[in-house]
Amino acid sequence: MHAALHEIRKIPPTALFGMLVITLYIIVAVFAPILAPYGESEIVAYEFEPWSSEYWLGTDSLGRDMATRMIYGARNTIGIALITTLLAFFIGCVAAFLSATLQGWVDQVISRAVDVVISIPTLIFALLLLTILGTSVYSLIGVIALIYSTFVFRIARAVAMGIVVMDYVEAARIRGEGLWWVMSREILPNAAPPLVAEFGLRFCFVFLTISGLSFLGLGIQPPAADWGSMVRENASLITFGDLTPLIPASAIGLLTVAVNFIVDWMLHKASGLKD
Repeated sequence: MHAALHEIRKIPPTALFGMLVITLYIIVAVFAPILAPYGESEIVAYEFEPWSSEYWLGTDSLGRDMATRMIYGARNTIGIALITTLLAFFIGCVAAFLSATLQGWVDQVISRAVDVVISIPTLIFALLLLTILGTSVYSLIGVIALIYSTFVFRIARAVAMGIVVMDYVEAARIRGEGLWWVMSREILPNAAPPLVAEFGLRFCFVFLTISGLSFLGLGIQPPAADWGSMVRENASLITFGDLTPLIPASAIGLLTVAVNFIVDWMLHKASGLKD
């Protein structure tokens, strides 16, 4: 118990704030059906009702409860961003470890393909692919994961290149261990610290990209609640001095800041530098 308290005291206030915010978001996302006063797409009143004890954040352009939409938006936006980031890391890390382990023509082919994808602006490429493939959730996850797996590839390959030359990797090869063993048991555990920090950063980029696409109408589609589309749907209220559209925008910004606080702390710990 004392050891745990001692470790908590060593965590900087910014990282503790980030953990608190992320924990709150996770609770809201997991228990959305219990916390939300109405159904996700239920029309409960006239459009653009003001804030009241019945409708905490008013209603949107269709008369749906904004507080309910915000709660379900946490589940949809964060959940899809997390799944997309996990898929991007799986694709990127497997390709990177294959490239670093096999090298030769395999490394050249994968690296040049990644260079081509990275050379295209992310948002433009995503808009192009989603226009061709459609705007279903599966298309959204697949397209964004594919695009961001290229960034993961570059980081993971750089880390793996420094690991594959180590003696313990060579010893595993001499023992006759297979390719998958070397990648999963020798490279991955030693590449984990920088990749964990990169996961946090990449999650922020994926989260912001999905929110941006939703704002443009090509992300998470109605009637599913999403913070990016909620900003677009209620943007006209700003001209009347109503700050409701800033609430989902602030939720997006707060989560991004919280994740970055934790990533900064993790990078500082991994660097071995003292405060």
